[in-house]
Amino acid sequence: MKKFTTLHSSEPTFSVSELNRQIQQLLEASLPWIMVEGEISNIAKPGSGHWYFSLKDDRAQIRCAMFKGKNVAVRFKPKDGDLVRLRARVTFYGARGDCQLVVEGMEAAGEGALQAAYERLKHQLQMEGLFDPAHKKPLPTRPERVAIITSAQGAAVRDMVIAFRRRFPLTELTVLPTLVQGHGAASNIQRQLERADSSGHFDAIIVGRGGGSLEDLWSFNDESLARAIFQAKTPIVSAVGHEVDFTICDFVADVRAATPTAAAELLSPDVRDLQQKIAHFEQLFTRRFEQTLQQHQQRLDFLVRRIRHPKERIEQQQQRLAQAQKGLQKALANHLEQRKVRQSHALQRLIAATPQKAIVAHQDRIAALEQRLGQALTNTLARKQDRFASLAEKLHLVSPLNTLSRGYAIARHGEQVIRSKDDVAKGDAIEIKVQDGTIDCLVNATHAGG
Repeated sequence: MKKFTTLHSSEPTFSVSELNRQIQQLLEASLPWIMVEGEISNIAKPGSGHWYFSLKDDRAQIRCAMFKGKNVAVRFKPKDGDLVRLRARVTFYGARGDCQLVVEGMEAAGEGALQAAYERLKHQLQMEGLFDPAHKKPLPTRPERVAIITSAQGAAVRDMVIAFRRRFPLTELTVLPTLVQGHGAASNIQRQLERADSSGHFDAIIVGRGGGSLEDLWSFNDESLARAIFQAKTPIVSAVGHEVDFTICDFVADVRAATPTAAAELLSPDVRDLQQKIAHFEQLFTRRFEQTLQQHQQRLDFLVRRIRHPKERIEQQQQRLAQAQKGLQKALANHLEQRKVRQSHALQRLIAATPQKAIVAHQDRIAALEQRLGQALTNTLARKQDRFASLAEKLHLVSPLNTLSRGYAIARHGEQVIRSKDDVAKGDAIEIKVQDGTIDCLVNATHAGG
C-alpha cells in the first residue's frame, strides 16, 4: 500500500526568491566577517581588475571574489595552488542560489605568524636603540666606490646599475651577489655585508632586493643581519621591496630607500646638476679672472707712468750722493772740533789735579795728625795712671791682706772659709792664715758667744 505526504494549508509557503532572501539574511547576519584559510583554485583575473577564484581544502570548496579596490593592497601575486588566509564576509547570491565569499584582505598562509614575529623583533630592537637616529651615519655626498649586495640575476641590480650610469657614471660599482630569499639567505647577506665593511674600500653599501610577500622578504628581518648593519662602520642604505614594504633592515640602516632605484639616486649626484654647477663656477671664475686682470692692467699703467729714463735717475742719485758727501764732511769737521775742545778741557783739569800738590797737602796733614795723636796719647796715659793709682789704693783698703796686717786671721776648713762655729766639729783639722804664713790646728771644742 502506497503512502503519500499530506500538505497542510496552515504551513507557510515561500517562493524561491523569498527563500533565498531569507537564507541571505540569515547567513550575512550570523557570519558578518570571518577568517578562512585554504588553497586557491581556478583563479581568474579579467580586464576589469577583479579576481575570481575558488578556495578549497581536501573536502570542500567555496567560490570567492576579490574586487579591484581591495586586491591592489595584496603584497604578492596569487596563483593556483597557493595556500592563503582570507578576511571575508559570506554573501548569498539569491538569483542563482549561490554562496560565495567577498574577500577584503589576503595574505599568504602563515604570514600572520611572520607578521607577529616581525613586530616582536621590531619592538625589541627599537627598545635597544638600534633604530635611534643618533646612531645613523650620514651618507657621502659623492661616493667614489659603492658596494651593492643583492641577487645578481634580479631586476633590482639592473635598475640600480642603470640609475648610477645615468646619473653619475664615474661611481665605481661592485656587485656582491647573494641569496635574497629562502634558507641561508640572511646569513649569506650578512657575510657579504661584513666582507664589504671590513675591507674599508667602499664609501657606502646598498643592501636590497625587489618586492615580494612578507615571506619573500623575511631574510631582511633577521636579527643577526640587523645587528651586523648596526655595527657596520660604512654607511648602509636599505633598499628592500617597494615603497609600501618595510623590513627590520630598513629601520636599522642609516638610510631607507623606497626602492632599489631610489637607493642608487640617493648615492649618485645627478650629472646634470653637477654640469650646471660646473658651468656656474666657470662663469664665476671667468668673471673674477677678468676683474683681476683689469686690476693688474690698471696697476701696470700706473707703474708705466712712474717709470723714468735711467739717465735721469742716475743724475738724481749723483746729486743725492754729492749732498751726502758734503753733509758727511761737515759732520766730520764738527766732530773733530768738538773732540779738540773736549781734549783741551781735560788737559786743564789734569794740570789742576797734579799728584805733587796733593802729596804735599797730605804730608802736612799727616804731620799735624801725628802731633795731635802724640799729645792725645800722653794725656790719655796720664789719666789712666792716675786712675790706676786711685783704684789700687781703694783695693788695698778692702784687701784681706791689709786686714791680716792688723792682727786678723782667716780660718779655713778644707776649701771653705769658717764663718760659724757650726762649720766645724771637734777633731776637725783646720788651717789658719795669718799675715806671714799659715797655722795648722785641730779643733778641741766649740763655744757659743763672743
